[in-house]
Amino acid sequence: WWRGAILSWSSAMAGAILCFMIARIAGRDVVEKLTTKFAMDSVEQYFERYGKHTILICRLLPFVSICTLSSYAAGLTSMSLAAFLIATGIGQLPATIVYSYVGGMLTGSVKMVVTALLLIFALSAFIALAKKMYTDKHSK
Repeated sequence: WWRGAILSWSSAMAGAILCFMIARIAGRDVVEKLTTKFAMDSVEQYFERYGKHTILICRLLPFVSICTLSSYAAGLTSMSLAAFLIATGIGQLPATIVYSYVGGMLTGSVKMVVTALLLIFALSAFIALAKKMYTDKHSK
C-alpha cells in the first residue's frame, strides 16, 4: 500500500504543478480577456490573504473535484510555487494514505466487488454526461 501511496501522491503533485504552471505561463492574459480586470484583482486579493489555506482545504476535502480548478486559480495569482506545493502536498497526503491503505487491504471477492462498483459508477457518470451533452446539442 505504501508504494501505491507514494506513486499516487507523486502523481497528484505532478498534475497539480502542471496545472499551476499552465495557468502561470499562459492563463492570466487569457482569463483577463474573458473576465474583467476587477475580477482578476479580486481573485488576486483573495489568494494573497487565504490562498495557502484555500489550497490546503481543497486538497483535504474527499471526493470533491475542485483540486484542478484550485491549481489553475492559484497559478493565475502571485502565490508562490513553494507555498502552493506545501499546501498541496500536506493536503493530498492524508487522503492518499487512507485510500492506498484501504485499497491495499482489499483482496479476493471484496476487491472484485469494489472494482465492479467503481466501474458501474464511472459508467453511470459517463452515460449521464453523454446524455446531457446530447440533450444540450439537440436542444439548440
